[in-house]
Amino acid sequence: MDLDAKIPSGPLAEKWNRHKFEMKLVSPANKRRYRIIVVGTGLAGSSAAASLAELGYQVEAFCYQDSPRRAHSIAAQGGINASKNYPADGDSIFRLFYDTIKGGDFRSREANVYRLAEVSGSIIDQAVAQGVPFAREYGGSLANRSFGGAQVSRTFYARGQTGQQLLLGAYSALSRQIGQGSVRMHARKEMLDLVLVDGRAAGIIVRDLVTGRISRHAADAVVLATGGYGNTFFLSTNAAGCNVTAAFRAYKRGAGFANPCFTQIHPTCIPVSGDHQSKLTLMSESLRNDGRVWVPRKQGDQRAPHEIPPEERDYYLERKYPAFGNLAPRDIASRSAKEVCDAGYGIGQSGLGVYLDFADAIQRLGEKTVRERYGNLFHMYQKITDENPYQIPMRIYPAVHYTMGGLWVDYNLQSTIPGLHVIGEANFSDHGANRLGASALMQGLADGYFVLPGTIGHYLAGITPGQVTTEHPEFGDVEKQVRDKIGKFFSSNGSRSPTSFHKELGKIMWDHCGMARTKAGLEEALRKIPELRDEFWKNLRVTGNGEELNQQLEKAGRVADFLEFGELMCRDALIREESCGGHFREEHQTEDGEARRNDAAFSHVAVWEHKGKEKVPQRHQEELKFENVKVAIRSYK
Repeated sequence: MDLDAKIPSGPLAEKWNRHKFEMKLVSPANKRRYRIIVVGTGLAGSSAAASLAELGYQVEAFCYQDSPRRAHSIAAQGGINASKNYPADGDSIFRLFYDTIKGGDFRSREANVYRLAEVSGSIIDQAVAQGVPFAREYGGSLANRSFGGAQVSRTFYARGQTGQQLLLGAYSALSRQIGQGSVRMHARKEMLDLVLVDGRAAGIIVRDLVTGRISRHAADAVVLATGGYGNTFFLSTNAAGCNVTAAFRAYKRGAGFANPCFTQIHPTCIPVSGDHQSKLTLMSESLRNDGRVWVPRKQGDQRAPHEIPPEERDYYLERKYPAFGNLAPRDIASRSAKEVCDAGYGIGQSGLGVYLDFADAIQRLGEKTVRERYGNLFHMYQKITDENPYQIPMRIYPAVHYTMGGLWVDYNLQSTIPGLHVIGEANFSDHGANRLGASALMQGLADGYFVLPGTIGHYLAGITPGQVTTEHPEFGDVEKQVRDKIGKFFSSNGSRSPTSFHKELGKIMWDHCGMARTKAGLEEALRKIPELRDEFWKNLRVTGNGEELNQQLEKAGRVADFLEFGELMCRDALIREESCGGHFREEHQTEDGEARRNDAAFSHVAVWEHKGKEKVPQRHQEELKFENVKVAIRSYK
């Protein structure tokens, strides 16, 4: 497997501009001859499809929702980072770059992360031009607030609806291109496989989720913008429909999958309330700007929060990390919450919760100001819990959120399959082993608006457009494999639903590959998952048929992929004998419970290659080089 990252030479600050000049170009007259498929229409997919069409390419965009506006990007509430330094508090491109490298526990590429920081300011300009209603100061300038892992204010926000407002901006750009005929939109279509011709990505096979019709689509290049795989754990902050299918089936066609064990646990979620739940609800990290996190100092203290005086409260993040306090990075804040709950200080009937308290902020700022900053988030919390957070502290607990692993890509965002580009959360990203808050929106829009539109031209300039059509035998072969798999789901005739298998897998993953991992636990998971997968194929029951709207069939296909992918995650976590970012191996921690990296053995990207059914995948390594930052112990104290 070729893992040439294609990182440009020269000084860090000059790499991207040098690379843009050295890449091949497609002339404006020739762009209209090329067809590009974009799968996924969240921030990364919508911005990419709109930008590519604006350049003149023919674009086919696909999403399984009824509209691109339904993409899960709307759930990223708190803000988007950019190094504009409006507050004049010492921010810069290099500081954003360094905070992101450090936040990812030195497990990401310098060149990619610097480019991300470099284009971040242009994202804000683009969004403002589209009418995104960012918060503004009294004088009219854009406002900034703080987020975890940084000591400057660089996060732009639109109350607690930042993701939604940014998506509406990208959607308006996409809709313009749809109206002009440059983008052909395919809603309610799910990608079920990737088609390769002569080793290159040549198209996809999709299923219409309403009619059940299977169809083929050919293109000169394919772009995956299909999000992350957090729903492998069943309960997560992701929308219930989020899945790994597109990326995983590309992996089975030969695309390398990088760092699958790197999953992020978000510290600020509403705790689990029962087995009836299909997802968890995220409370934005922005709340930790003014909210203080605490637990009672007395184990098992069941008093109401207002009955516990300040001296009997443990503001544990402020105690452990005085420099960053409640804005410690997500992985550290999550593990700290687990630590106090495991020790018996958790709140609520389950003991799996901590308080996020706004009493001090309301007293300092007034309820009106707090309501202006976070009103919609408070409203959402009250709707779900029937508790008024203006009067009673929120109850929160960590939950699976973002995934830093994904399909491996080079500096051009191209996977190990020529012609297959991967953007946003679907690639192994610029976030290393942990994502700092407010950087997912930044990466998705950077990839879609400013990186891919240039780099994909370098690939297209080297091929002749329109050489492969859907009549090529490879399309027929892959479509037959898709139909055979669907038929297999219906032929099982067992007694269990796809959801029941998904729940069982999720418990295995959370228990053994969640916030804390051990060698013994991962080995147990690697025994249990194949057993569960065997039962899935013997005892699955999918009702209805494949020629109509059938959500049971949709779910079965996604759970089948989760059952294979979960094993890959555990295998990756077992081999990585270190703790870094969101990957916390209990065997590798300091005396005070912090993550202990092993730079000598694991300063690399782990890239897995599929070797065939029932065969052990092969692990490759892309070594990471740090020439512009000093690799150090990651401390936020």
